[in-house]
Amino acid sequence: MFRTLTKKFQEAFAFMGKGKTLNEKNLTEAIRSVRLALLDADVNYSVVSKFIKQVKEEALGKALLKSVKPKEQFVKIVHDALQTLMGSKEASLQLSERPSPIMLCGLQGAGKTTHAAKLAYFLQKKQKKRVLIAACDLQRPAAILQLERLAEEHNLSVFVEKEAKDPVKVAKNALDFAFREKFDVVIIDTAGRLHVDAPLMEELLAIKKVTRPQEVLFVASAATGQDAVKTAKAFNETVQITGSILTMLDGDARAGAAISIREETKKPLKFEGVGEKIQDLQPFHPKSMADRILGMGDIVNLVRHAEDLFDEQESKAMEEKIRKARFTYADYLTQMRAIKKMGSLKSLLRMLPGAGNMPDIDTSDERLGQIEAMILSMTLKERNEEVTLCRQRKERIAKGSGVPVSVINQTVKGFGRIKQMCKNMPKNKQMGSLRDLQKTMGKMKWH
Repeated sequence: MFRTLTKKFQEAFAFMGKGKTLNEKNLTEAIRSVRLALLDADVNYSVVSKFIKQVKEEALGKALLKSVKPKEQFVKIVHDALQTLMGSKEASLQLSERPSPIMLCGLQGAGKTTHAAKLAYFLQKKQKKRVLIAACDLQRPAAILQLERLAEEHNLSVFVEKEAKDPVKVAKNALDFAFREKFDVVIIDTAGRLHVDAPLMEELLAIKKVTRPQEVLFVASAATGQDAVKTAKAFNETVQITGSILTMLDGDARAGAAISIREETKKPLKFEGVGEKIQDLQPFHPKSMADRILGMGDIVNLVRHAEDLFDEQESKAMEEKIRKARFTYADYLTQMRAIKKMGSLKSLLRMLPGAGNMPDIDTSDERLGQIEAMILSMTLKERNEEVTLCRQRKERIAKGSGVPVSVINQTVKGFGRIKQMCKNMPKNKQMGSLRDLQKTMGKMKWH
């Protein structure tokens, strides 16, 4: 995501590394590079002008910190400006009623129907809400079938009236049904168009009038750049959106929509779609997005994913084993499987600051598969290190896992080195929980 923009930002920052202080001369070239990078990423021109003015004023007006290099200071200024531009804080959904209607709107191809299901899954899983999806897109025949398939696959509830011709009536009936059946949230999937037109807007206004949604979310594709921003403005002027969902961020998006849409609509980005799977939807966090744009990883969402998958008690028990270097191959297998649920190792490494450009990341997933096959080829006593892995045992494990004995030897030695490293760790050094890590990252200074 944003690979081209990230590269150009890093080139601009590299230029700052040559100077000893922040001054107008070395700032001019760096700011010019940042400006061109943003325009090339299809960020709105007026947004770029405002952003550059803010960065320049901040940089020239900032007292030089003796302990901070000019590059680090300039990166911090750009990061803070990006974060402010995209909203500063995470914006949550307003769901005070029961049921709380959420209306989705947007153009065809933006992923509206898919994200209706993703949002339902998110609210059901993360917030324990009872969610009903109202199939009100009667223009596209496949929309209802798509929702029914997603609902069946992921245990979601969907309200369908297949013979209906009026989406306004379907929306009202869905809300009445949700009230009777005590649903917490109703997500209304509306019809899209190839372009903004009067009939579309009239239909949306009619649905809004009968359902009185607490949230009206515009669904925009990050792949369309500034076009998404223009469309969002048109929808906001007519139906008064309360926020946006940015989709298709798993591709090589240009960043124009992510950076511009809040500034242009004055409404927050609330969610982002980061993949094709039903669970690939996450709250939009301005700091996380600024980190990713500048190539600083994504600690915010890495911690979130980890907290979703790792039980707190199990994590504490494992932490104690690591402290005392008592973890076994069986423990390693458990942790490795949990990590795999978070996604590919390549995607996880991209979330770590500075790890996104590591070489040979693709082979790491293959390596994890090899280690898993080795451990699965061990007996229970071998996994729990109750017996020594002699030559005969290693040969049997090699045959069972399909790798040479030399790879088994490398793995055993590596495992031993990790345990020795844990033994040598200072006894008073606190590892901290995932929540502590998240708090620490939030308090970290850039200088």
